[in-house]
Amino acid sequence: MVTQYGIKYAVNLITTHFGDLVAKVCECLLRKGPLNLQAIVRFTELTSSQVKNSLLVLIQHNCVQAFVLEQPGDHGDGAKLNTQYITLFNNIIHRWRFPKFLTIVSQKLDKQCVELLEALLLHGRLTLKQMSDRAKSGQNEGDDAILDAVREAFIKLRNAHFIERCPASEPVLTKPTEEEASARKRGPKSAKILEEKETLEQRVLEAAAPPEALRFLIVTQTECAADGGKDESNSSGMAPGEKRKRDALESETECGTTDDQVVLWRANFEEFIRRLRHKACIENVRAHLDDGAIIVLGAMLEATRGAEKKVKTENSVPLSLNSIYEEVIKSEEGRNITFDRVRASLVQLSCPPFVKAVNESYSIDFKKIIELAQNEEVESIVLKRYGRDAYRMFRLLLNSGRLLETDKIADTTFVEKKDTPKILYKLWKDDYLHMEYQLVMNFGIVLVIQEKGGKKAVYYKLQLTGVRQSQFLLWKVNKNTLQEHVLDEMFHAALNLSLRVAHELEQEKELLNIPQDKRVNRLRKVRLLLESSHMKLDDAIMLFHDF
Repeated sequence: MVTQYGIKYAVNLITTHFGDLVAKVCECLLRKGPLNLQAIVRFTELTSSQVKNSLLVLIQHNCVQAFVLEQPGDHGDGAKLNTQYITLFNNIIHRWRFPKFLTIVSQKLDKQCVELLEALLLHGRLTLKQMSDRAKSGQNEGDDAILDAVREAFIKLRNAHFIERCPASEPVLTKPTEEEASARKRGPKSAKILEEKETLEQRVLEAAAPPEALRFLIVTQTECAADGGKDESNSSGMAPGEKRKRDALESETECGTTDDQVVLWRANFEEFIRRLRHKACIENVRAHLDDGAIIVLGAMLEATRGAEKKVKTENSVPLSLNSIYEEVIKSEEGRNITFDRVRASLVQLSCPPFVKAVNESYSIDFKKIIELAQNEEVESIVLKRYGRDAYRMFRLLLNSGRLLETDKIADTTFVEKKDTPKILYKLWKDDYLHMEYQLVMNFGIVLVIQEKGGKKAVYYKLQLTGVRQSQFLLWKVNKNTLQEHVLDEMFHAALNLSLRVAHELEQEKELLNIPQDKRVNRLRKVRLLLESSHMKLDDAIMLFHDF
């Protein structure tokens, strides 16, 4: 979901990090969609060299992905290839989250791992050799010790999936096959199979992504033997599966080069967002349940993390009660919890249904937890901005999920009937509610008694004269529209905070030349407060955009 202020916020981030020239190219791609080099030059009115250099910077920092779009040729059955560029909006927004990513690594791994990840975040993409060279230039230790430390930190980051191989530089994106096209036409059941390929960006990312077996694999010392064949000395102790992976990777390298020199690595944003999502789930459930339930939920998250195929998965894989207990007692705080206490905590987590129980198996309902957190976030916004009466009415509509009449809302929330339409109208005007008109026509019905031949006939007659019309206003919350509106407001607020932080930073730099000025300390405190507010706002943005 890319809103108008989301685009402005992304452009501001690129401007802050890479300057106006690169930001101009990025904004063009964000607003126009995928374009080839000639089209970007035409729209931006920059030189071809300027556009190329800007695209290289954006690609280096994982903000743009190049791809080759295969199109039908002008004659015969041939095809012409057309390189285009597409922005990766999510990766641009992630740039503000680098401190959060570093914090995650600092809590799980050592200082050397933090420094290595920091280098990757700073430079975008690096080979293992470049990481080692960078470490050697900044330290005075022996080369062997530095290389060993870098390699050890690298392996730790890779094993934790904090880093990954970079995607293909220019994947070829083919047109949908006849079977795929016919599947889309047959109906929703067939189209659901192709749900992950519906958007162009998803198709490009899928085409560029390395195979899962190679995504976190490193092969070193892949050298050519004297006769030009493979050097088998490094593979004698390998398991068959590992050797197949190494052989597949060797096709990517030339004779005399190693994995250290040719394979680029980058930070795995997906893994960091997954861990931040899990942390948000724990914090939101903590507001409703006790510490025992939180320990059990954390253990379930830890046990099922490796099985998650995508960040926005709705449910975790199911776990048995014994498996959950085994995971609980692995942690220090979990060793004090008994088996019966784990069972009781699962009952707590099942109402509200944060955890689903089916056939003695339990799975985390991520969708329910995130929806509840989103609702509470919007309710808090309404409470602060419009007051408690508006908050009660909005919450009623949010939970009911259907159209309600004005008087019904007033009676249920105990708000004065004369004030209710004003409050509801204000919420509707600011795009927090959906409104519909309902016209009711009241026709008169007359009882008619006629007497003929000594017999009485009784019937009802519809009286069309004196028809009365009544107009009712009906209200409800449209969650999809509301989510987009709230997210756009959050991006707007984040943009304003970012601009204000830049302004305060400039003022601070100007006053640093003045000795012993108390205003410098005050401005520094203001800047830190603004940055802290920006970080908290970003947590809310992730709740609506990334989770």
